Amino acid sequence: MIFRRAVALALSLFASATLCPAQAPSKEASQRAQLGVEALQQWYVPKMGLYRTTGWWNSANAITAITDYMRLTGSKKYTGVLANTYKQAQITIPKEQRTDAKKELTGFPGFLNNYYDDEGWWALAWIDAYDLTHDARYLTMARSIFDDMAASWDDTCSGGIWWSKDKKYKNAIANELFFSVAAHLASRVYSADGQKYADWAAKEWKWFYMSGMINGDHLVNDGLTIDAGTGKCSNNKKTIWTYNQGVLIGALAEWSRTGGGADILTHARQIADAAVAHFSDKAGVIHEPCEPNCGADGIQFKGIFVRNLRDLNNIAAEPVTGKAIAANAEAIWTKNRTSQNTFGTVWSGPITTPDAGTQSSALDALNAAITLEK
Repeated sequence: MIFRRAVALALSLFASATLCPAQAPSKEASQRAQLGVEALQQWYVPKMGLYRTTGWWNSANAITAITDYMRLTGSKKYTGVLANTYKQAQITIPKEQRTDAKKELTGFPGFLNNYYDDEGWWALAWIDAYDLTHDARYLTMARSIFDDMAASWDDTCSGGIWWSKDKKYKNAIANELFFSVAAHLASRVYSADGQKYADWAAKEWKWFYMSGMINGDHLVNDGLTIDAGTGKCSNNKKTIWTYNQGVLIGALAEWSRTGGGADILTHARQIADAAVAHFSDKAGVIHEPCEPNCGADGIQFKGIFVRNLRDLNNIAAEPVTGKAIAANAEAIWTKNRTSQNTFGTVWSGPITTPDAGTQSSALDALNAAITLEK
């Protein structure tokens, strides 16, 4: 009973935090995001339900970006895209039959593949789709994906899930996504399973906090090194990426809604403030360490960071966060936009060749600006 009351309160907070009266949508920001979505859809392949020029997990983030746009503006224009992707992206196409240039465009049944982080992105995409449409099949899919992720938890490093089914690396992003999916499901599943997800979220956060991946500067490194002799695990001190900060911030923000503890938002705020300071230039524009050549993965990271920064700001607004969102959305529009309303990797410019990954990443920031006060 206590848990159900907590869920009811969480959903109430969720509804108000998503778009509260004090943060009415900016018409200009909405129009910019609309043009960004329209440009993004030029890369959409209906037959596959995926996006040309980018990868499998990136397509999940593109779906999240257009879903967020609809949820924030009240549009329902692309709900058919969600339904189509749900159906078509579960179809695996033999490599010799794939038509994209790199012959990589294919789907996976149940949105399950060899990488648990890929699965986490799709689970969050379908939770977002459920929030928009209230179509139960999307939530059911997210729960199915979560079960596959949870099955990889073991005692190596005293807990945590693996990055892939090869079980060679325990890292930040897979565990952050596992935490985030658990926290989101805990506030959306009304059955007894809701407590199961809450228990998983609490267990994952406790493990992650003790794992050492959050360094002394309140920033998250990429993962853990496992000592071959002792089996002891420690922070591998590898690259500090924007999305590792973002996904954890978003997970903590969501977990704070379901009674995660009084210190949850404090941790989220510490990481957010440290990340904004670490990645921003003098104009407040965020840069990835790999710029301008970030490959197929790194181009997606900044948008994920700003998307989750928005989620935190919706719960615990702070001038630093709002200023960061506004500065990056403005830079994208004024310094990183082509005449076709497409966006490159470096948000402060100059414009690099846009693709579906760079477009959906920038769209995350444009979406985030929608809920800022005029």
